Amino acid sequence: MAATDASLGAVAPVPVRVAQTAPTSVPSPTPARYPQLRSALATLGWSIASLGLFAGLWETLWALGFLNPLLLPPPHLFLSDLPGTLTYFDRANRIGSRGGGGGVMPLLATIGWTTMRVTVGLVLGFVGGVLVGALLHYIRLFRNLVLPTVLLLAPISPVAWLPVAIFVFGIGDVPAIFLVFITLFFAIALTTSAQIAAVPVTYLNVARIMGADSRQTFFRVVLPAILPGLFMTLRLNLFAAWMVVLIAEAVGVGSGLGQIVSLARSTFNARLSFFTMAIIGLLGFSFDWALRQIQARMLWWIAPQGGGR
Repeated sequence: MAATDASLGAVAPVPVRVAQTAPTSVPSPTPARYPQLRSALATLGWSIASLGLFAGLWETLWALGFLNPLLLPPPHLFLSDLPGTLTYFDRANRIGSRGGGGGVMPLLATIGWTTMRVTVGLVLGFVGGVLVGALLHYIRLFRNLVLPTVLLLAPISPVAWLPVAIFVFGIGDVPAIFLVFITLFFAIALTTSAQIAAVPVTYLNVARIMGADSRQTFFRVVLPAILPGLFMTLRLNLFAAWMVVLIAEAVGVGSGLGQIVSLARSTFNARLSFFTMAIIGLLGFSFDWALRQIQARMLWWIAPQGGGR
């Protein structure tokens, strides 16, 4: 026992090395760690590339002599005289107004009036269409009385309603708003009625089992189920709304971007025409982008990549 103790005492202690790990560094925020930011940057990059390709092709055809600069001026020509082009824009929202010197503010005012007419018409058409569509589905008497009239009026082009709008509402903002409303109203009403009928019965049964009343079932089950289809219908009719509001402004309003396009056509001013067309295109693109952002935030339960991709 003593020998064992002596032998144990003779053994030198073995030093234990503790591996020193490098301090963990906080990873720098890169686009790879933010999928939404990376997706937004990719979308912006592809949009710039697409517009650059289109403008480059246009400039190339002009440089090769295939385009008449008086009829189809390339971007560098109709953007070269911005002060002269902006003299055609005016702050006032009245018929026969004449721009005094032009500038950025009159341009923004003109854009603002057109944007207001489109926005108000879309909101009224969407809300009114959802309300009428729900009544068509839930109230049989209302459906029997109103649905044949809706189906009769829906195929009529919104442009054909322009004389009626001017006769009823006169000259001003209301005819343009009414045309945008008509463009969206019938499509949303019919889509709402069809989408409600297509809601799976299982959803409704589960809501009843959980004690939901009719109001709670509509707002908590039916409305979220039909919103994706309604947003798609809204997006499909968005560009048609921009088309009809420009026609209404050229004929029944007397101001706005549509009136500028009509003025450019009357005076054979190709530079003003293409400049205004570029503004309208950017506004339509911005509206669609904003609507997609609203859709992504309201319909948060839908897969961002479409589910099946």
